[in-house]
Amino acid sequence: MADGELPCCGIDLAATPLEAIESRRSVRSFLPTRVPRETVERILTAAARAPSGTNMQPWQVHALAGLARERLCRAVLHAYETNEPGPAMEYRYYPDRFAEPYLARRKAVGAALYALLNISRDDRAGMHRQHGRNYLFFDAPVGLIFTIDRGLEIGSWLDYGTFLQSIMVAARQFGLHTCPQAAWAAYGGIVRRELGIPDDRMVVGGMALGYEDPTAPENALRTERAPVSEWTRFEGWD
Repeated sequence: MADGELPCCGIDLAATPLEAIESRRSVRSFLPTRVPRETVERILTAAARAPSGTNMQPWQVHALAGLARERLCRAVLHAYETNEPGPAMEYRYYPDRFAEPYLARRKAVGAALYALLNISRDDRAGMHRQHGRNYLFFDAPVGLIFTIDRGLEIGSWLDYGTFLQSIMVAARQFGLHTCPQAAWAAYGGIVRRELGIPDDRMVVGGMALGYEDPTAPENALRTERAPVSEWTRFEGWD
């Protein structure tokens, strides 16, 4: 398939909001098929209807394609491969120690992904290469970088999550898939430098956006979800 050519068939469009939500998943290999800027703008416009406290709308987005995307990928991947400078998250995404059931879930998804990729537990080089694909947006033609003003508090970060989910769900109406990526925040300084982002804005993360490569083994991953009965208490129902 040539770059810029639409897939001839097999695009799994989501017809309803429930289908969009339930078909959303993290795709880790994409086709080079071009995504029109108009489509990305439409998705972002819809996602901006996400709620935010007192309508603050804390999201700020850099939508990258073509040479702009390639320049950022090249700079951050080089830093990742040489460890100069080393990664430095500006916020804590994970706890220092994982309790259950979170540890078991984390191990399960990692084991499932690496099994599909035929990467063994002792294959450090293979794991390193796979993690590095984050900094290529998993070959997606569109890369999104998200930033937030440093002066905002946790409420705005909660609002940001609804915005990110809205992007991922809206993308499904166009047959597009996504992969949200906290990994970009580890190189926030380089991302700010390459994109001309002022220091008073923090890199929240990134997101790959494009058409799924159905032949990639890693895209066969389907993560499990705990049943509603495990994390919900229904009270006052007859």
